[in-house]
Amino acid sequence: MTVLVIENCENVTLGLLGQALDHAKMPIDLRVMAQNDPLPTDISKFNGLVVLGGLQHARADEEFPFLKDVCDTILAFHEADKPVMGICLGSQLIARAFGGENILGNPVEAGWLPLQVSEQGKQDPVISAFEEDDHIFILHTDTYTLPKDAIHLASSEMTPNQAFKMGRATYAIQFHFECSVDQVNHWNGCFHGPINELVPHWNEILEEQGPKFGPRADALGLEISRRWIALL
Repeated sequence: MTVLVIENCENVTLGLLGQALDHAKMPIDLRVMAQNDPLPTDISKFNGLVVLGGLQHARADEEFPFLKDVCDTILAFHEADKPVMGICLGSQLIARAFGGENILGNPVEAGWLPLQVSEQGKQDPVISAFEEDDHIFILHTDTYTLPKDAIHLASSEMTPNQAFKMGRATYAIQFHFECSVDQVNHWNGCFHGPINELVPHWNEILEEQGPKFGPRADALGLEISRRWIALL
């Protein structure tokens, strides 16, 4: 059972989802867009698709022409009833692929923050992993409107659409469940300038929220990953 993974941006990787895939002994086929890796035209050998995040926005076709191809790949997996997981930019591309509006340049939302899980989310096999008072790592500006027939799963104080699902198993998740405390610290190194410019209280987030909420968020991220893998 092979999972196709699309990496849209250097250093934005599978994280906790990768750990869960390793533990499940599930091989991945990684396509790195920064290296101009081609996307497959035949998806028959794949059981699922993961579309990772990135610094670019979901409509930046002029600079990143592969984004349209990623949207086409999302639709191909969905139409074949193969589970899809889109994270952050990946979720925004799912919204785009299904006709949602991409809302660009909102104020930043950052930190380990609580979510409000919808009634449908509480019944969902993946999102129902959340318990009351759970916090999860969030870092984004752009967002989206829900496509037609989307199942709304979760929101946050700033962002009405933190997660939705299309059909049985195409998940669009804006928050970074895959991002452990270690991964956040890694991003602090490789994206230090852009993050500090974008998030004035970034050091406070790392020093106060990370120790308080990070360990539970790491465990929750692994559980969300395992539940999605079970759908494969």
